[in-house]
Amino acid sequence: MNLIDQTFARLKEEGKTALIPFLTTGDPDVETTIAIIQQLEKAGADLLELGVPYSDPLADGPVIQRASERALVNRISIRDCIDTAQKARQSGVKLPFILFTYFNPVLQFGLEAFMELVKAKDISGLIIPDLPIEEDEEVRTLAEAHGIHLIPLVAPTSKDRIVRISRKARGFVYCVSSLGVTGVRSEFHSGINDFLATVRQATDLPIAVGFGISNREQVKRFEAQCDGVVVGSAIVRKIEETLPLLADEQQREEGLRQIGEYVASLKG
Repeated sequence: MNLIDQTFARLKEEGKTALIPFLTTGDPDVETTIAIIQQLEKAGADLLELGVPYSDPLADGPVIQRASERALVNRISIRDCIDTAQKARQSGVKLPFILFTYFNPVLQFGLEAFMELVKAKDISGLIIPDLPIEEDEEVRTLAEAHGIHLIPLVAPTSKDRIVRISRKARGFVYCVSSLGVTGVRSEFHSGINDFLATVRQATDLPIAVGFGISNREQVKRFEAQCDGVVVGSAIVRKIEETLPLLADEQQREEGLRQIGEYVASLKG
């Protein structure tokens, strides 16, 4: 069984909601990313999205764009991101990894070679935000053949489209809480409750909600409706705030502690 499935099954038995952090791999460097992953697991993260830095991240707001820019200065590639997952696993991290990448790096890598490497490095899922359902058949078929879940993003648009996307999902359905790019928000889409109910009716898979969630109050607001909550920009921003500490050998542990404390606060 895929590690994502195992994790959601365990959490369901325990009556818990998954906390799914996102971070940009290689921000500020691979070694620090691995240390942050270790902190996130200790702080209570249940699954982890590893973002591949990209020069034109259409779905990402300014916080994640800046993180991508910092990582790209160090020439972090999609292969580096995949290798980072393996190194984190070798360090003892047990979280399921989900690679969040735009399609062009995958296409340039070669679809078959990419899927083989993702499987070999123990990555359980893929999110490709710019690959629409109308064009994902080849990627979906290859992912399923390698035991990897292609996890869709579904936005509060037409009911027909929500149902079509949800029924083809694997792993879980990633529900976008607000239209537009990622980023911390104080308010969500006005029809969010009906939207989540529509997704719930369309699939037996777990559903997770993300885009804009940044504090314990917001996490708690969605725990009653969802099986997982994704927190991205707020964590990437916290990493950005601690960069001076992370760069100082004397204060590095303090920076890591602050990131861990923030993520622990989301779990309550």
